[in-house]
Amino acid sequence: MEKEFKTRIIVNPKIMVGKPIIKGTRIPADAIINRMAEGLTIKEILEDYPNLIQKDIKGALQYTAEVIRGEDITPLVVKIKK
Repeated sequence: MEKEFKTRIIVNPKIMVGKPIIKGTRIPADAIINRMAEGLTIKEILEDYPNLIQKDIKGALQYTAEVIRGEDITPLVVKIKK
């Protein structure tokens, strides 16, 4: 399976201060993720952003998954004194 984000998401320090954006736009990938978290459907997002295509949304999702997959999680143990 091709990872859409490799062709759909770019990071350029001269655009949006280096935030990951949808290629050819100034739309940050996190804006798409936030819209989905708010409950919007892909169809609704495409209506709000008519210059995007479904592959752009898929790319934003894949990019987010890739970033999260690369995070190191260090559990913290908190002792509470009673």
